Amino acid sequence: MSAAARSSTDPARRAAADVVLAVDRDQAFANLLLPRILRERSISGTEAAFATELAYGTLRRQGSLDAVLAVAARRPPADLDPPVRAVVRLGAYQLLHTRVPPHAAVSTTVELGRELAGPRTSGLVNAVLRRVAERDWAGWVERLAPADPVGRLGFERGYPEWIATALLDALDGDLGELDRALTDERPVTHLVARPGRIERAELLGLAGPAASAGPWSPYAVRLAGGDPAGIAAVRDGRAAVQDEGSQLAALALARAPLEGGDERWLDACAGPGGKASLLAGLLPADGRLLAVDRSAHRARLTAQALGPGRGRVVVADATRPGWPEGGFDRVLVDAPCTGLGALRRRPEVRWRRQPADVERLHPLQRALLERAIDAVRPGGLVGYVTCSPHRRETTDVVAAVTAGRGDVEAVDVPPLFPELPAGGVGRTLQLWPHRHGTDAMFVALLRRKLDELP
Repeated sequence: MSAAARSSTDPARRAAADVVLAVDRDQAFANLLLPRILRERSISGTEAAFATELAYGTLRRQGSLDAVLAVAARRPPADLDPPVRAVVRLGAYQLLHTRVPPHAAVSTTVELGRELAGPRTSGLVNAVLRRVAERDWAGWVERLAPADPVGRLGFERGYPEWIATALLDALDGDLGELDRALTDERPVTHLVARPGRIERAELLGLAGPAASAGPWSPYAVRLAGGDPAGIAAVRDGRAAVQDEGSQLAALALARAPLEGGDERWLDACAGPGGKASLLAGLLPADGRLLAVDRSAHRARLTAQALGPGRGRVVVADATRPGWPEGGFDRVLVDAPCTGLGALRRRPEVRWRRQPADVERLHPLQRALLERAIDAVRPGGLVGYVTCSPHRRETTDVVAAVTAGRGDVEAVDVPPLFPELPAGGVGRTLQLWPHRHGTDAMFVALLRRKLDELP
């Protein structure tokens, strides 16, 4: 911990500012950095909640806040020194999106600027925030938002227009539902009771009286708050933090009926191991799991998640497999993607990603699905999963791959989860935070036709 952090008279705001600055300057991930800062500085309770709201809220709204700050600072925010930029973003968020009184938001941010960027910044920070405070958020929306409905809604809710447009497309053009989808609700932490290691009822007891059973996965527990690292079962690996939508993606592959042998399972993009560890617990008694990742670091994380004797982990590139064709009964492809389905939990991602990222990943996603189909035996199943609702990463990938080969057929995913409302997109499954309280996971299942030879 730095001396400045220890001496801060406003530890919650300082923690938030340090996170916003690290995300901007060092490309840090807020969901990894903030919990560590809160632990190291012994910030808890209402102060931790306030720090979280300020950091995550500022990062979610960054692009829209920057449009306001460009007017208030009379220069692009990119021209400000990074510490000053972090501080005025934090102050603007308080002024426009919280109930902090304007005088308190300005004065505390000016003081924070002195700590973080030096005393010479006080006049600049004060002047910028006073100009921000001349309008409320509705007033700035009227002045700066694009005229078209999607662009305006994206600006108002703190989303790049290209993401709002992609989500609208995935929602079949329903602008009213897009409005609901762009409403950022504070995400609830989900746990998974790893089958074979702990029962969900026991995990519920350990998680405290405010925890609840997840409505969709039989292994999910939803926390009302608190640090999951404080739960003994999480610390010893019997349970883990895992979004309920991610659990459903693994369950879809495991639940789908299969003719013939069901002993050899492959997780082709396994790191960091969440789905692999769930699959390992769902294997038949004589089953074997091969978990693969091309990153040595992510492969190590997968091995830790699996634990001893629960599967073999190898470092390999699943687009250039070292295993024979037709060697597996079930194959999971949790493909690298933009992560647009987890924007609630990763607030900075919406401003880091660009449309070019979607196109860059598309060929890789297709190649992974192609090789996964090659790897499964006739009659076997392939699950294609992304944490993104963008059609270019979901249905477009499946359509492009299946159009080029006649040896696969689609399997209906929604009937595997009859209790799940409004999840089907044709024969695939698309989850949504506003519908299901999960990340926006996509799942498609394909069966290798029995009359095709490997």
